[in-house]
Amino acid sequence: MKIGVLASNPDLYSNQRILEAGEERGHQMKFLNIKHCYMKLDAETPEIHYRGGRILNDLDAVIPRIRPSMTFYGCALTRQFESVGIYPLNSSQSISMSRDKLFSLQLLLSSGLDIPTTGFANSPIDTADLIDMVGGAPLIVKLLQGTQGRGVVLAETRKAAESVIGAFKSLKANLLVQEFVKEADGKDLRLFVIDNRVVASMQRTAAPGEFRANVHQGGSTSVIKITADERKLAIKAAKTLGLKVAGVDIIRSRKGPLLLEVNSSPGLEGIENATGKDIAGQMISAIEKKLGWRRPLGTMPEDPEMLLDEELA
Repeated sequence: MKIGVLASNPDLYSNQRILEAGEERGHQMKFLNIKHCYMKLDAETPEIHYRGGRILNDLDAVIPRIRPSMTFYGCALTRQFESVGIYPLNSSQSISMSRDKLFSLQLLLSSGLDIPTTGFANSPIDTADLIDMVGGAPLIVKLLQGTQGRGVVLAETRKAAESVIGAFKSLKANLLVQEFVKEADGKDLRLFVIDNRVVASMQRTAAPGEFRANVHQGGSTSVIKITADERKLAIKAAKTLGLKVAGVDIIRSRKGPLLLEVNSSPGLEGIENATGKDIAGQMISAIEKKLGWRRPLGTMPEDPEMLLDEELA
C-alpha cells in the first residue's frame, strides 16, 4: 500500500518509527510535510498536491500526526484526503474534537466518564467563585492551547491562583481551572489505544520538585499494570472522540481513575522505550486490517504482540 505520514518534523522519533514500520511490512511510505501540502477544491476533480506539483490522490491511507499549532490546516488537509477516498487513521473530526480541550471534556462527561472537577469562565471577575467550585487551592490552571505539560501551572495558595488566573486572563487566554488530586503524588498513566484496544500502558512520574509527569518536562517512565476500570475508561474515551489511535492520560484518585486528557497524536518514544512494544507496527497493522490488506507469503511474519487479546495487551 501507499501510506503517507502527515506531519511537520521528519526527524521526530515517532514519525521515523512509523515510516520504518511501514517499510518493514512492504508498504510505500511517504513523509508529507503539512506546510508543503495544498489542495484543489472541485466538485468533479478534488485533489491534494505536494510541493513540486505531485498529486497525492493515489495514496491508500494517511496517518495524521498534527502538532497543535497546525491543527486548523492539518485537519483541513485530512478532510481533503477523506473527500477523495483516502483512509485516515484518525479522522479530521476526531482530531478537531480532541484538540478542543473544553469541548472534549464535555463530550467525555456526557459519556459518563469521570474527570477531575473543572471550571471554565470568560471573565476574571468570576475568579473567586471559579476557585471555590473546584475545591479551592491548591489547584491546577491549564491553558486550553497547552500541550506536553506546557501551559499548566500548579497554584498552591488561593492568592497564587488568583494571580495566575488574572495574568492569563489579561493576555486574553482561555483557561481551565481544575482540582488538584494530591494523592496522585506526581504520577499519571498513559494508556495507548489502537483500534479500540489498549496495546500498551506506562506510568509517568514527575521529576523532583515538579508536579507535571510529562516526559517532556523531565518525567520518568515505567511499566505499570492497569486495572480493568482503567482499561475500560481509556477505550471508552477513545471511542467517544472517534479516535482509532489515542494516548489517554489517567490519574489514580480516591474516587477511582480520573481522565485527564485524550491525545490524538501521542508520542511513541516514551511508550516504546518503557514497554519494548512495537507500537508503530501496530498502527500500520490497524490500517492493514481496515483496508483488508494481507501480507504476501514469505514476507515479514505477524508480530505476536498484534495478535494478543486486549485483555493480555
